Amino acid sequence: MPRISIDGREIEVPPGATILDAARRLGIDIPTLCHRDGCEPSCSCLVCVVRVRGQKRFVPSCATRAVEGMEVESETDEVHRARRMALELLLGDHLGDCVAPCELSCPLHMDIPSMLRQIRDGEWGKAIATIKRDIALPAVLGRVCPKPCEKACRRGVADGAVAICALKGQTAEIDLASDAPYAPPCKPDSGRRVAVVGAGPCGLAAAFHLAQAGHRVTLLDDQPQPGGRLRHEFDASTLPRDLLDAEMAQVLRLGAEVRLSTSIGDKTAFDQLRNRYDAVLVCCGVQGKEPCAPWGLTGNQGAVQIEKGTYRTNLDGVFAAGSVVRNKTSVVRSVADGKEAAVAIDAFLCGSSTDASRRPFTVRAGRLAPEEVSVMIEQVETFSDVPEASTSALEEARRQAARCLHCDCRGRNDCRLKLHAEQYDARPTHYQGARRELVLLRGNSGVLYEPGKCIDCGLCIQIASSRRDLLGLTFIGRGFDVRVGVPFDGSLDEALGELAAECVAACPTAALSMDTPRLASELPILGPS
Repeated sequence: MPRISIDGREIEVPPGATILDAARRLGIDIPTLCHRDGCEPSCSCLVCVVRVRGQKRFVPSCATRAVEGMEVESETDEVHRARRMALELLLGDHLGDCVAPCELSCPLHMDIPSMLRQIRDGEWGKAIATIKRDIALPAVLGRVCPKPCEKACRRGVADGAVAICALKGQTAEIDLASDAPYAPPCKPDSGRRVAVVGAGPCGLAAAFHLAQAGHRVTLLDDQPQPGGRLRHEFDASTLPRDLLDAEMAQVLRLGAEVRLSTSIGDKTAFDQLRNRYDAVLVCCGVQGKEPCAPWGLTGNQGAVQIEKGTYRTNLDGVFAAGSVVRNKTSVVRSVADGKEAAVAIDAFLCGSSTDASRRPFTVRAGRLAPEEVSVMIEQVETFSDVPEASTSALEEARRQAARCLHCDCRGRNDCRLKLHAEQYDARPTHYQGARRELVLLRGNSGVLYEPGKCIDCGLCIQIASSRRDLLGLTFIGRGFDVRVGVPFDGSLDEALGELAAECVAACPTAALSMDTPRLASELPILGPS
């Protein structure tokens, strides 16, 4: 049995084993995309490369047999750069969006597509849980948000954007009117105490997320009622006060203590507050030319200065967010600041680091041609046919939600290309050529093939070839234009048959996925849960 070493660690492996096999035995995580146990190696992705001492070139670990005395380097900067390059080359030819444009444009980065699918299916309880993972005041924002998500909606260029903001607000208002409004789960008491100075939208959002993290929160405000700018910037016809009060009550229900008509005067009072709490968040809005200067916070042009991504000020343990940092800003941005500041404070209290404002990793398909948008609309309307004749507000909401084009990737949570790109900090636009044309092929069984996401690993071809009664898949074209497709202009059902699910599971990029939304017209009319 050959004995080899990887990064200085020796291992004995059976004859015929590969470097990848040996690495796995050692617990070394070498990334793979085109590899699958039981399939012949194609060595097409090259993200599994390693360096073998004595050889000039990198070698694919999935296909290179272990030889006695072989010395392998896997976790070096040089090898990591090679893997990053391989990933960036694949990303440069990848047509799709990991994260939908609407979610990227939302300052809170809420999972809008999931919310829309849940509303479409009448799953109101799941929808409000999805919303409140990120948004503390969804009913309020349903009334006052400037709707950046809808401006980014791809359907807007065709027949109007999906009414995302109204659907979010409607779901939240239905929840508030129920006998048991949704309350997100909170972690056990951490024993840490946080003072939040300012009970406006930013402070309320911060309290909402800090309480879920298990921290004891005290909200302090110099006004007799919480709400801050929400009470004086919007009249009752735009933002009904009973709605505002009801939603704020749900935030405070998580356990935050509220001290109203409480002013923090000079630096002595502020220092006493710092001594009593493990962290302090200042989000009390704009207070003059140099806000909070009496407390010792440094500012510039009327705004408190903070460290980007951490919301830290010049004072240890003191954070700032919202209007006091940005001067004039939207309510939705203030709520997003509150969420991000809470994440940063939680990291500070736990002794870890974070960039709370960092956007999620995504590949972007960019602006689609009108005919490409039409292809997406045709697919959605075929599989989400809600009857037009309806007097029910719930049915109308579900019909509106069913207009979502599902721009987000169906494999967003388990796509190995995305996983390894994040792992190696690969840049999606580093090697970018001509964009592919959007094509969507769907089988009656629910399998969906998006050629623009295919990396030509050939796994689905090998799997389908195991059944002689299937048409199977094949490589079509030559050179750089080669693509996986169905031969003889056949259908996906003819090509994959009962092996469709196995091919989907093997696909490393969700180029093949299962997409079987139920016909909304066949669903029972469900009320809020």
